[in-house]
Amino acid sequence: MYEIESEIFGAFIMESLDHLAKKAIELQPVERIRLVEAILYSLDKPDSEVEKSWIAESEARYEAYKRGELEIKDWDEIKKKYDL
Repeated sequence: MYEIESEIFGAFIMESLDHLAKKAIELQPVERIRLVEAILYSLDKPDSEVEKSWIAESEARYEAYKRGELEIKDWDEIKKKYDL
């Protein structure tokens, strides 16, 4: 019984997704971009612990730079090295 309900539910979801996709395609390009941005934003939830770690890392690197402990390279050197 559960298997049948699952198949029906799956078919319903696919039909709903198809319907949404068709409606989205009918939108003007700017509206589609806004829709995509909204969907992507909903998937990209920042992790506060990761954010704190990146802040601490960037501050530590900046302090090391100010103390002369980091070697810096010119952006043009980096572009040449990696053919950018």
